[in-house]
Amino acid sequence: MSRETVNQICAPLPGAELNDPWGGGHDAWKVGGKMFASIGARGDGVAVKCASIEEALHLEDMFGWPKAPYFHRSWVHLPMDTPEDELRHRIYASYKTVRGGLTKKLQASLAPFEG
Repeated sequence: MSRETVNQICAPLPGAELNDPWGGGHDAWKVGGKMFASIGARGDGVAVKCASIEEALHLEDMFGWPKAPYFHRSWVHLPMDTPEDELRHRIYASYKTVRGGLTKKLQASLAPFEG
């Protein structure tokens, strides 16, 4: 995985926007103003949101992925050696979780997503 791979996966998602809210070279992907993926300035992996704390703990146990530093307990940190298919799946799951938490009006304004 690389920063470019993550950005290529995130960029085409409906309503996805890239910014650097903290400065210093972070890539924070958001939909509706809410973050769903983030690569830190060091670029040593990507943080993604899980649907629940329990899901994050399960992924930590199953894959050994750590909690994403500085994020809520429902976020995990996928290391750079995560296979691309798993990376894509986790980014899509994070996107759907965050998108599903947006207002119905905002959700309706986004193009459909079938991923």
